[in-house]
Amino acid sequence: MYFLYSIAVFLISFALKFIAPFNAKIKLFVRGRQHTFERLQQHINANDRVIWIHCASLGEFEQGRPIMEQLKQQYPDFKILLSFFSPSGFEVQKDYPLVDVVVYLPLDMPFQVNRFLDLAHPELVVFIKYEFWPNLLRALQQRSIKTLLVSAIFRKEQIFFKSYGTWMRQSLKGFTHFFVQNHSSKTLLSSIGFDHCTISGDTRFDRVAEITQQNNTLLFIEDFIQQHYTVVAGSTWPKDEKVLVNYINFHASVIEKFIIAPHNINPKTIDQLEASIQKPTTKYSDSNRNNNAQVFILDTIGVLTKVYAYADTAYVGGGFGEDGVHNVLEPATFGVPLIIGPIYDKFQEVKDLVELKACTVVRNQEQLNQALKQSYTNIKARQRQGHIAKNYVTEHTGATQKVIDFINKIL
Repeated sequence: MYFLYSIAVFLISFALKFIAPFNAKIKLFVRGRQHTFERLQQHINANDRVIWIHCASLGEFEQGRPIMEQLKQQYPDFKILLSFFSPSGFEVQKDYPLVDVVVYLPLDMPFQVNRFLDLAHPELVVFIKYEFWPNLLRALQQRSIKTLLVSAIFRKEQIFFKSYGTWMRQSLKGFTHFFVQNHSSKTLLSSIGFDHCTISGDTRFDRVAEITQQNNTLLFIEDFIQQHYTVVAGSTWPKDEKVLVNYINFHASVIEKFIIAPHNINPKTIDQLEASIQKPTTKYSDSNRNNNAQVFILDTIGVLTKVYAYADTAYVGGGFGEDGVHNVLEPATFGVPLIIGPIYDKFQEVKDLVELKACTVVRNQEQLNQALKQSYTNIKARQRQGHIAKNYVTEHTGATQKVIDFINKIL
């Protein structure tokens, strides 16, 4: 089975090289991996002690960030290697200062895996949440390298728990220990014979709790909102923007302000969004911003977490798409009430916040209009929701320390 799988990965890698010239993201995916081994040779010597952290993309990076910060502080004699599978993670964090080298993870072919491990020679590997690569996990097991899976969630629909999932279950043997977010994940792992598991929660709570302690001042946002009631719509997609813009155009009070941070900020998409809004609009990229506008389009990256600090209400995008809602914890940590679309079942923290009534789910235009109007007019309800959201984040911190305590015992 490993042989057939490796052939399939090889054929996929071959196909990607032909697709790359016609797709910008795949082009980054292919070209970036051409420099992985070179970067390892430049930054890691044979005598270095190495801890390797792997994240699929940017979201997993944020989950792993508190662990990396603690490891950097507690193990200064180790070099920290950070890898990404996705360009959306690597391209944003390739210069992350708290690690020694950032690379793309090679595709899961035996000769690539073994060369990577020969050059990196990690003493400890930490995978964040996902990423189950059979050849890599088998190689880690064969080399007796301590490997942790952190902030993991397992679901009964996954192949590991199917009658035909024997081969993929073998991959899980590459993990020395599992740190899972909830009891159901632990129960599922136990059902297939994996009992070396700790319920630690999600390290993202530690990360977002830290955000409130940093300097979140953004003068350009203060100049725009001018103490008006403000809705921040973060990580929005066109389906989110359609209902939001309809509310802004036809239902919003003239003294409500809106900040929209689209997930996709390519100029064509931003121009289309701006053209759809019938109220005065300005953008981050404008050379002369109109601070008297009612709508601000945040066509930049890296500042949304700070912008949430200024929100009276947050609409978190993605809930009208197939993949589901984006990160609700970033506004929740600031005590901001939440509104989302209907697709959120994959995310335990969202289900919790909905159940606690800190997060309102809307399924159509009418429900969005009602939720936004209610949040605007009912200050006490808004404050109560925000208080619940903030307390929820605070009560769920501590996962990072559980992981670090375990590492201290084995490293």
